[in-house]
Amino acid sequence: MDVRQLSFRLLQVYIKVVQLGSVSAAARALHLTQPTVSLQLKKLSEVLNEPLLHSHAGALQPTAAGQALYQAACDVLSRFDDLGSEISELHAGRRGSLSIAVVNTAQYLMPRILAPFYRRFPQIEVTLHIGNRAQILSRFEQQQDDIYLFSHPPGGEHVLATPIVKNPLQLIAPLDHWAVGQPQLSFAKLKQERFLLREPGSATRMMFEAWLSSQGIQLSHSMQIESNEAIRLSVAAGLGLSVISGHTLLEGREKLAVLDVAGFPLNSHWYLVRNADKRLSYAAQSLTGFIAAHLPDCIEADWLLDAVKA
Repeated sequence: MDVRQLSFRLLQVYIKVVQLGSVSAAARALHLTQPTVSLQLKKLSEVLNEPLLHSHAGALQPTAAGQALYQAACDVLSRFDDLGSEISELHAGRRGSLSIAVVNTAQYLMPRILAPFYRRFPQIEVTLHIGNRAQILSRFEQQQDDIYLFSHPPGGEHVLATPIVKNPLQLIAPLDHWAVGQPQLSFAKLKQERFLLREPGSATRMMFEAWLSSQGIQLSHSMQIESNEAIRLSVAAGLGLSVISGHTLLEGREKLAVLDVAGFPLNSHWYLVRNADKRLSYAAQSLTGFIAAHLPDCIEADWLLDAVKA
């Protein structure tokens, strides 16, 4: 392989095709014609003397060689992005951009950190991506962002996960439910109730189902709702009970009650996650440093871990 034939443009085109899974979508995103993108892919494959992409379920996905090229290309372009950011900082002070991806429930937490961060670093541009756990895991695997926020981080040697904030999972009910106000209620008395659950793969659902399994309990009735806000509204309307992150209850909980049930809240944490193999940009380093130094100024003490309080 003659790496001298690999230009930045070739790598940019390839990365976009892998991320979007389509030549036509990549062409539109890069303002190129489809034949141009196809020609670039053909040239890359010839340089490496390996097939780089294959079609699966209607989308283009990288082969083993293609995945290796994708990771190397991301690393190369990321390093040159860092060079550009560093040069800009030398000329204009603290500038740059960073991309953060968080699971849906973390949208109730991240703005409380980003607002004071923006005040301290007004020249840093932040892009915040929000999705379900499967979507954010996919973004992490493709190294699309600098920093991630999970309550149930992925595993692997390449994962750096730091717990930063408590994420208690509370059992909620409508205000007029018979269990409201009952002290230390046994969950067994609630198992005949309808429970509103997030989609399979949701960290909240995973933790709740693991707890149910540990207690030998099986729910009698359940309903799947793929939105925290829809779950809150549905519980308030009397559709059922739910287990939900306490962070979702900081505002607008006037029609909801937190039940006093033995074993609850379930203990969980929010983790700041990044890829150990990917060098953090200067802007991302500013955010992680800000969180380490100023988290107690952003988050109420009850949510902080003991190590952070100290």
